[in-house]
Amino acid sequence: MAPAYSNYACIFISTLFMFMLASSRADAAAATSTAILINVDQSGNGDYKKIQDAIDAVPSNNNELVFILVKPGVYNEKIVVPVDKPFITISGSKPNEVIITWNDSGNIFESPTVTVLASDFVARYLTIQNTFGPGAKAVALRVSGDRASFFGCRMLSYQDTLLDDTGRHYYKNCYIEGAVDFIFGNAASLYEKCHLHSLSEGDAAITAQRRESPSENTGFTFLGCKITGVRTAVLGRPWGAYSRVVFAFTYMSNVILPQGWDDWGDLSKQSTVFYREYKCYGPGANARKGLNGRES
Repeated sequence: MAPAYSNYACIFISTLFMFMLASSRADAAAATSTAILINVDQSGNGDYKKIQDAIDAVPSNNNELVFILVKPGVYNEKIVVPVDKPFITISGSKPNEVIITWNDSGNIFESPTVTVLASDFVARYLTIQNTFGPGAKAVALRVSGDRASFFGCRMLSYQDTLLDDTGRHYYKNCYIEGAVDFIFGNAASLYEKCHLHSLSEGDAAITAQRRESPSENTGFTFLGCKITGVRTAVLGRPWGAYSRVVFAFTYMSNVILPQGWDDWGDLSKQSTVFYREYKCYGPGANARKGLNGRES
């Protein structure tokens, strides 16, 4: 990576790091401050048996911290956090014990198992999955609110797992699994210490970032992450002409193909996208020139 690009990547990471600190404080506040506590328990020993019922109980234009504690179980629900219900935290105790699951496909805005439209949202220790499998777009999680944070969560699907749509988002210690464009959208997001697992059997892309203009302050940064997979994949392809993705200090297994990136069949995008790797390591982190100068 040329020094100028190295500096640019560091500035981008630093900006998102400041957002990460703010998000961490918001999460801590939601967990420890005086908040409205709602218990969800399928056995009937809580306030509600369904997560959506607990969300529906939060008043419109909410301005108080609401902490929804979900007891272990498999919750077969299609969940929406409306735009007029900010300041909600949904928390399990362990991600493999609280599973929110649905089976839907088709439209990326209608198929998600969980849709977050509200701002100042936090999710902790949950599994969110779409079990549709190969053959169609099947989103597990859509995040379209601002200042959303996810801690220790698992997002599972095959195609288009995580629609990281719009807003500023932070993901820490999350496990994200899929095969085709399984992290996509046009948010400004930081992924810290996340595990990305590709189910691709060939050259499918992990990311498809949709920045469409050089004036948009959006992009994905992966910091201290880990990439594994079942066969081979590329790091990303440009859904938008000015797609921007940075991997820094990330372990890449040999699942990543030598070319690293794909131009989605449009050579013109090679001069407008910003795809960089900074001090990544592992057998898939070869310092080779590819799309727009793939070079660590």
